[in-house]
Amino acid sequence: MDGTLNQNDISHVVEADRAHIWHHLIQHKPFETGEPRIIVEGNGMRVWDQNGKEHIDGVSGGVWTVNVGYGRESIANAVRDQLLKLNFFAGAAGSVPGALFAEKLIEKMPGLSRVYYCNSGSEANEKAFKMVRQIAHKKYGGKKNKILYRDRDYHGTTIAALSAGGQDERNAQYGPFTPGFIRVPHCLEYRAQWDLSGEAYGKRAADAIEEVILAEGPETVGGLCLEPVTAGGGVITPPEGYWDRVQEICQKYDILLHLDEVVCGLGRTGTWFGYQNYGIKPDMVTMAKGVASGYAAIACLVTTEEVFDSFKDNPSDKMNYFRDISTFGGCTAGPTAAIENMRIIEDENLLENTKKMGARMIDNLNHLAEKHPVIGDVRGAGLFCGAELVKDRRTKEPEDEKLVQAVVADCAAQGVLIGATNRSLPNLNNTLCFSPALIATPDDIDQITDAVDKSLAKIFG
Repeated sequence: MDGTLNQNDISHVVEADRAHIWHHLIQHKPFETGEPRIIVEGNGMRVWDQNGKEHIDGVSGGVWTVNVGYGRESIANAVRDQLLKLNFFAGAAGSVPGALFAEKLIEKMPGLSRVYYCNSGSEANEKAFKMVRQIAHKKYGGKKNKILYRDRDYHGTTIAALSAGGQDERNAQYGPFTPGFIRVPHCLEYRAQWDLSGEAYGKRAADAIEEVILAEGPETVGGLCLEPVTAGGGVITPPEGYWDRVQEICQKYDILLHLDEVVCGLGRTGTWFGYQNYGIKPDMVTMAKGVASGYAAIACLVTTEEVFDSFKDNPSDKMNYFRDISTFGGCTAGPTAAIENMRIIEDENLLENTKKMGARMIDNLNHLAEKHPVIGDVRGAGLFCGAELVKDRRTKEPEDEKLVQAVVADCAAQGVLIGATNRSLPNLNNTLCFSPALIATPDDIDQITDAVDKSLAKIFG
């Protein structure tokens, strides 16, 4: 830390925070007697709290966001320069950074062509749901309006996004939900729903989607929304054969395939987008977090030209366009930061680094599994990894989430920030989550897994 804030300043900040801030995803009762954590500064892979304690950040800002690391002066300078020139104009008009980033983004996404700007992943997914619904009215008399979503997947915090949310603890107490959202089974082979393995399991998990479509009536189903790799639901990588079959099913029943890349996008899995690991051709892709690495708020919904054309096929009809707005989708800071974020990923070869460091993290976690029986399964793609903790490997009984959180807390005490599934799935909040920045070095990866090693030994013996 550079010491810009003295102890009196910090004490005031802590008291102001405790008196007025409503933090995300956390119970506030302990703050009546203890301090909230305040992150004061970040540089590279490391952050410092109000007490000057240094932490290596193994979760990219807590929620898989800061892909290129902290303290990127070139992004800050680009945003400053743009804000002085033009900070905002509503999205009914264009902007220079908006057009230039869209062009660069589409170059990374063959088969897709149009970018709709907004300001959060939840909102981007809402836009996709609205497009599916409007297409249903325009082409199918309103009937093909149902949207399928997958158990354990997560698509945001708004009521419609929760309606498409496969994490029951996140959804609890927020209903009633928007009608027309239908759940399909998850594809996690470790917690198998069918007595199969490998590619056969993957195809069977996809066939389960077709069974739901047939039960609902294919003429009523308009969209299928999936995460390429499930994030907060337990870091679930799809089995071999799964995505090929999913694509086939969507084409067979004329269902729009909407992929939620809010976590996977912009390099997290070692490719520009997670779906590009699996040869999928989506109709719609949503993204947020890593698009600008948290340096500015930005989210995008990207579609094919076919989807786009369906909203301008009859200009004489005054209702025949996408009648939607996102106010802060008109901010120029987002696409400006995103352009520089993409340049950094390219110039520093961070996709390749992500593959190498991701392989190292998986290897390290597998070595820990040989040492600690509490690790039941290790999985991931690129720098997007998980280790599921169980009481018994044979029965796969989930470990007590208090002990899982104790591992997270002990790692933090060692100066290493990691994550865990949190208020996601009843009795299945037992997966440690790792998503360090794409700039991670071998030493960074080893420090993170060494801390986990010490914590597991301390808590489970």
